[in-house]
Amino acid sequence: MNLDVFAGIMIPFVGTTLGAAMVFFLKKEMNLRLQKALLGFAAGVMVAASVWSLLLPAIDMAREQGKIAWVPATVGFFLGVVFLMALDALTMRLTNKKEGRKGELKSNRMLIMAVTLHNIPEGMVVGVTFAGLLAGNEWITLAGCFALAIGIAVQNFPEGAIISMPLTSRGMSRKRAFLYGTASGVIEPIAAFFTLLLTRLVSLVLSYLLAFAAGAMIYVVVEELIPESQEGEYSSLGTIGVTVGFLIMMILDVALG
Repeated sequence: MNLDVFAGIMIPFVGTTLGAAMVFFLKKEMNLRLQKALLGFAAGVMVAASVWSLLLPAIDMAREQGKIAWVPATVGFFLGVVFLMALDALTMRLTNKKEGRKGELKSNRMLIMAVTLHNIPEGMVVGVTFAGLLAGNEWITLAGCFALAIGIAVQNFPEGAIISMPLTSRGMSRKRAFLYGTASGVIEPIAAFFTLLLTRLVSLVLSYLLAFAAGAMIYVVVEELIPESQEGEYSSLGTIGVTVGFLIMMILDVALG
C-alpha cells in the first residue's frame, strides 16, 4: 500500500475525530447553519462521486471485460441499497432498546454501536474506489478518490460531534467522550483496508463492487443527508451545500481525469 492510498483511507477517520474533538470547544450543539451546509455538501459530493468515480468506471470496466455493460452496475447498485437498508434496520433495533434506570447508558452504547456499524460501508466505499485506482481503471483518478474520501469525512464530522457532545451532558468527562466519538470511526479505515485487499484478490468482480459502493452511498444521501439538510430552518443552506459539493466533485473528476 503506497502513501497516497494510506492517506486516502484515513481521511474519513480524521473527519470523525475532528467532529468528536468539538466536545472540547463547544458547550452546546453544533451551529445549525453549519450543520445544514455540511450535510448538503457531503450529499453533493457523494452523488457526483457515485456517478463519475463509481458507476461510470463500473460500466467501463464491464465493457472492457466483454460483459453486458449495464449488468454489473445494476446488480451492484441494487445490492448496495439492499445492504444499507438491512443495516439500517439492524441499527434501528439497537437504538430503540432502552429500558429501566440504565436506559441512558444503554442508549449511549447503542448509539455508538449503531454509528460504528453505519461506518463500515463508508469505509468499504473508500476501499473499493482506491482499489479501482490501483487496478489502473482510466475512469478513476487520484483526485477523485481523495475528493470522495473528503466528502465522507465531511459527513463524519457532525457524526463524531453527535456522539461525543451528548455524553458530556450525561456526566462523562470530555476526554472520555472524545475517545468514544473517535472510536466509532476506527472501523472505517479497517473496512477500507480489508476491502482493498479483497478487491485486489477478486478483480473480476470489481465492477460489481464499485456499483455496490455507489448504491450504498446513494442510499445514505437519500435516506439521511438530504432529509436532514432540508428539515426545519435554513434548508436553503443545505441546497447550496449540495450544489457546491456536486460541482466541486464533478470538476475534480472531469477536469483532472
